[in-house]
Amino acid sequence: MAPLTALALPLLRRMEAERAHRLAILGMRLGLAAEHAKADPPSLATTVAGMRFSNPVGLAAGFDKDAVALRSLMRMGFGFVEAGTVTPRPQSGNPQPRLFRLTEDAAIINRMGFNNHGIVPFEKQLARHRRIVPVGANIGVNKEGADPERDYPELLRQVAPVCDYVTVNVSSPNTPGLRDLQSEARLTAILAAMRQTVPDAPPIFVKVAPDLSVEGLEAVVETAINAGIAGLILTNTTIARPERLRSPQAQETGGLSGQPLFERSTAMLARARLAAAGRLALIGVGGVGSGAQALAKIEAGADLVQIYTAFIYGGPAVITRIKTELASGLRRADIAHVSDLTGAAAERWAKGV
Repeated sequence: MAPLTALALPLLRRMEAERAHRLAILGMRLGLAAEHAKADPPSLATTVAGMRFSNPVGLAAGFDKDAVALRSLMRMGFGFVEAGTVTPRPQSGNPQPRLFRLTEDAAIINRMGFNNHGIVPFEKQLARHRRIVPVGANIGVNKEGADPERDYPELLRQVAPVCDYVTVNVSSPNTPGLRDLQSEARLTAILAAMRQTVPDAPPIFVKVAPDLSVEGLEAVVETAINAGIAGLILTNTTIARPERLRSPQAQETGGLSGQPLFERSTAMLARARLAAAGRLALIGVGGVGSGAQALAKIEAGADLVQIYTAFIYGGPAVITRIKTELASGLRRADIAHVSDLTGAAAERWAKGV
């Protein structure tokens, strides 16, 4: 970690969470963040949905909502970066405070509500950067005046030329009615409209909620397969509150991310792996904070993994640590490539929560 980054992290942790986030983004825009120059070991390289990744550890959507810090984020050592969620029109999101650290639980609760500057500046930001790692665009709908069958295809049309893959966010708990779009009928209509609008679109992923029933997940898997999209991202934040949470902030409303989500999201990932039977690419996210946890996601069925909360708490150093631990685990197991372990423990994980 760069000395300046190491100095900044303790100061940011003492600030109100959303103010600290804004300052972190500003620092990255000014080029003050650490850069990772060391090449990734060949064992971590993988190809997913036609995209080449030097390592399977990416940044989840939500950190850089407006794609303004991409230059720094692409140079931190991530295998890929996902920007957004972006909506057709600018919106301020939900009232503050709306972002809460659960430090005792290594978790975060947010009820941001898709605050962003809209698709026009987002597209311009993506267009101005040379993509040195795959970059995804996470798209969503506005709280007011949304027409999902119109809005998602139009968003896809605008970001398709300037990104490597697109994520359809129908699972944030902080936009009323959004999760209803995970139903078979609505999701089928949205994906069909997207494919019709942009037939040559980059790979499309759907991000799903960890609170879906087993039957609901199976329906999403079949819908995704029938629509011919690339895959799923499992999972978004949860509205559930495990009893073991210790933080006084634990009962704030919003989506819970971080360590308490790990087992739930990994079990859902494994069930999706078994249901898809190799017909979809899967990205695992939820509670990854170590190489062992990244490996567990991969063994449960993930082709790639994403981090968010661990990055908030640990900064750029966590990226290097996860990759180093992951590569060491592969060496100890005498595994040549990380993809050789994808789904190796799916049946065991599927019996979890």
